[in-house]
Amino acid sequence: MDKKNALRAGAVAAGTTLMMLLMSSPALALTRDDGDDPAPKLEVIQTIGLFVALPIALFLVITGLVMVLDRSKYRVKKG
Repeated sequence: MDKKNALRAGAVAAGTTLMMLLMSSPALALTRDDGDDPAPKLEVIQTIGLFVALPIALFLVITGLVMVLDRSKYRVKKG
């Protein structure tokens, strides 16, 4: 009984995947759509700066602002 359910589930999954592959249209990446205006390509250093360095810098700035503006809560009372 357990083998039968596993076989049925596998057949349903395979059939669903096959139908999705057959019914989906190709990406047509080479055909331009109306209004399509791709931007110029980025260099490697620009890409790293935009997607790595900039988010890290923003994180550090926000963290620093939170720590500076909220530091009164974390002061140790003397005496």
